[in-house]
Amino acid sequence: MEQNLTLKREKEKQVVSEMVALYCHKQHHTRGAELCPQCAAVLDYARARTDHCPFMESKTFCVNCSVHCYKPDMREKIREIMRFSGPRMLFHRPGMALSHAFSMLREKHNLKQNRKDETSR
Repeated sequence: MEQNLTLKREKEKQVVSEMVALYCHKQHHTRGAELCPQCAAVLDYARARTDHCPFMESKTFCVNCSVHCYKPDMREKIREIMRFSGPRMLFHRPGMALSHAFSMLREKHNLKQNRKDETSR
């Protein structure tokens, strides 16, 4: 179980790293593994939040979490990055993008089903 949780954390950190890198390269014209200081700070923050998430076992995406542990300014910045990078990931990392999209659809379905089950009790 602990190994699955570690893999889940690493996968989430890999996805956010790719999205931040894509955003930074396109918006701030950085190259290779280089990130601008602002994007590097956002990435470090996001990775730290993922490392310390107490709900990692039961959730898939931060947007669906009942507790938002990001500071408001960082939350808005990561939202901006994901809005920009999400659609572009299909061209840059199609396998990762499709896997992420299927996971998101599955999570939305599960949340909807859980709400339906709760209201029928």
